[in-house]
Amino acid sequence: MSVNVAENVANIKMRVRQACERSGRAIDDVRIIAVTKYVSVATAKQAVEAGIADIGENRIEGALEKAAAIGQARLHFVGSLQSRKVKNIVNVVSCIHSLDRLSLAKEIDKRLEPGKTIDCFVQVNVSGEQSKNGLSPDEVRPFINELAAYPAVRVIGLMTMAPFEQDAERTRPIFSKLRELRDQIKADKLSSAPCTELSMGMSNDFEVAIEEGATFIRLGTSLVGKEES
Repeated sequence: MSVNVAENVANIKMRVRQACERSGRAIDDVRIIAVTKYVSVATAKQAVEAGIADIGENRIEGALEKAAAIGQARLHFVGSLQSRKVKNIVNVVSCIHSLDRLSLAKEIDKRLEPGKTIDCFVQVNVSGEQSKNGLSPDEVRPFINELAAYPAVRVIGLMTMAPFEQDAERTRPIFSKLRELRDQIKADKLSSAPCTELSMGMSNDFEVAIEEGATFIRLGTSLVGKEES
């Protein structure tokens, strides 16, 4: 079944606006990332044409393919990133959402073009699920302090993935805890880690995430659908 991407974008933007109104936020505070892992370049371009300015990819190959086609949109790497593959992607994307270890930061710092910095989110496993990557909340502040040794890495915020819940309201404590942690780090006023952003919320729970302070939401199937391979 074909997906009407423009219609989906309009619907999502309406829901984002309503969530912002409920929580007293401006709609411009929230950026929508269209996660295009399961769709073609053509579908990704439809999202851009419909007004989406941020595209997210989970895989190196997909990111490289989309980068050549999406033009003015910002490209985010939102999947787990192996250190040995950093060289393939670090000078292509605008932002990495899955920084979770010093070896990865070291490789990013080494491979980024001289004189440049790259925006990164530190991935936090707030729920403690074994299946999810990321630091425990207690590890985050010491980790961010150590990142100062890698000047190419600029920590603009924290990222988490909440457990999938049929009732999205049950994800609220996860998002609330990440916001509190972000606020603590932001208060440290580190030049290498302004930490003003929150990357949290997916297709099933993004409205709750917005109510709890999300500034980037990562939407796949609800926005661009899923195509047969």
